[in-house]
Amino acid sequence: MSQWQDGERRLRDAEPSEQSHLDRVVDYVLEELRRRLGSKFEVGELVDLYYAGTDWAEDVAQRHFAGADTSAVVDAAFWRYARGAADFAGGRTRFGGER
Repeated sequence: MSQWQDGERRLRDAEPSEQSHLDRVVDYVLEELRRRLGSKFEVGELVDLYYAGTDWAEDVAQRHFAGADTSAVVDAAFWRYARGAADFAGGRTRFGGER
């Protein structure tokens, strides 16, 4: 997950003139994540999807932001999506009865 947070930081550090476009590209990847995982998921499912390969996410990002390094966009999208996981707790996962 720290790699995903790094992607988010890299987007925040991008040139101000690029940030709104980068955020839109992240949104396209988020749409595909929603399609693949749905709205109810746990961080582990998202991690499994990430480690199964992110070529599909890179393809989505490149279609909307050709010529750029899309890895930060993909990682930022995974980070943003992770925050909606049922077991997400500010960068760490909740276990068992923690709420």
